[in-house]
Amino acid sequence: MELKMNLMIFLASLVISLGLYPTFIKFMGRFQLNQQVSEYALEQFKAKKQTPTMGGLIFLCVPLVVLAIFNLRAYLHIPTLLVIASFVSFGLIGLYDDYLIIVKKDNIGFTTLKKFITEVVLAILFGVLWYNYNDGIVGLAIPFTTMFISIGWLYLLVIIFMLSGVSNAVNLTDGMDGLAGGTVLIALVPYIFMALRLENSNLANFLFAVIGSLLAYLVYNTKPAKVIMGDVGSLSLGALLAATAIVLNQELSLVIIGLIFVLETLSVIIQIGSVKLRGKRVFPYTPIHYSFTIWGMKEKHVVYMFYAVGLFLAIIGIAIGFTL
Repeated sequence: MELKMNLMIFLASLVISLGLYPTFIKFMGRFQLNQQVSEYALEQFKAKKQTPTMGGLIFLCVPLVVLAIFNLRAYLHIPTLLVIASFVSFGLIGLYDDYLIIVKKDNIGFTTLKKFITEVVLAILFGVLWYNYNDGIVGLAIPFTTMFISIGWLYLLVIIFMLSGVSNAVNLTDGMDGLAGGTVLIALVPYIFMALRLENSNLANFLFAVIGSLLAYLVYNTKPAKVIMGDVGSLSLGALLAATAIVLNQELSLVIIGLIFVLETLSVIIQIGSVKLRGKRVFPYTPIHYSFTIWGMKEKHVVYMFYAVGLFLAIIGIAIGFTL
């Protein structure tokens, strides 16, 4: 029965999203609400400025409606509600950012510092609620073991680091057609497995709704992309991954399952540090996925390579799930 419910939720989210995207793309194109490409982007990627953006709005909204239709009680389940709240709130941060950049042509109103402060405040709120929900019994589970390290209020720092860090890591990864959406979808699979293993049907229902809508997005985002997710999509997906790992008490597993996003972020940090300290680059271009095109790979082959790595990491994640 539970499998049937999940399948229905997945298919409903997929079909509804597939039906909405053509109209959404046409609407965005009509008003020229297209991707704003950085002046520092590689030349071959500057054509993306003609692509409608904010496609993340669909896979942000549709899963919420589908879940309400099939399992309204999930909104009363605190762990699932916290995941949904993180997904939506970080998506709204991204939506506001997209609005300033694309609609108002103004990125001054929402600086990196203001965005970071907003993310930290939301993460602290999440952390306090989760800490109290667990009566202060929070900590880090070590993958493949039964070990659990209790760290008390220091756990708040972990939550801040995860929610802010992972959301922005996915944002960095969103630079090639199908890359961020596909790698996040793959990374969500082991967490769906973990939710099912822990009999957390409410969270599993919601994740099935998200991957159904996300798969529909990928239909229109694979090269050549007809729509791009925008910050509303990348920030919401990153927060979703982080919040899901937290409520499943599998925070450290995200370092493995989401290793692609970790490496993308590290490549940027290493590059900036090297340029400031040594005056030299370590990589031809960062985030690291751009370097592979400079090294001679085609964009779609870089994406396929990242998918393959993501699948390998997801298999490890599923193996972690078997130990729960």
